[in-house]
Amino acid sequence: MKKMKKCAILVLLLMGMVGAAFAQAPYKHSVGATVGNFNAFSYKTFLTNHLALQLDLGYKYTIGANKYGNMNISTLELNPNLMYEGHFTGGLYGFIGGGVSLGYSWFYGVYDVWWFDTSYRYDYGKFGANGILGLEYKFNIPLTLQLDFRPGYGMLFNRDYDLGYFDWSANLGVRYTF
Repeated sequence: MKKMKKCAILVLLLMGMVGAAFAQAPYKHSVGATVGNFNAFSYKTFLTNHLALQLDLGYKYTIGANKYGNMNISTLELNPNLMYEGHFTGGLYGFIGGGVSLGYSWFYGVYDVWWFDTSYRYDYGKFGANGILGLEYKFNIPLTLQLDFRPGYGMLFNRDYDLGYFDWSANLGVRYTF
């Protein structure tokens, strides 16, 4: 009897995996915009039925922190992400993945000590790694809404020194599908 239960569970799991392998992607390509901490032009394409590549190019504003204190960091960056996307119900999909960010950053700060008070600006190149987690809703018309969170680690560097910080963004995306 135990062998029969194990065989039945194994058959059901295999049927589920085969069914998932033949599930269709909700669309092939989409273009649009992302707004939030990261305001960007966005392009997404499905490489397989569940594997998607999303490219975002735009302006990002991050309030970062490191051992020196808080920083207000502005970045022009490219953020490609590779994501696994699965179907929940109706037009709702969930995704998880990761990517990198490349760009040009600058930030302003203020040294505020009793004998010295001045503001400064530093320019940097940027490299970072991030995760991405979110939900996407595909309407019956060629339109999707995406809500995502991207935690990560950013590294700013220039000729003199480098600076690491916690890099994140929370975004809402709207894209036309085709």
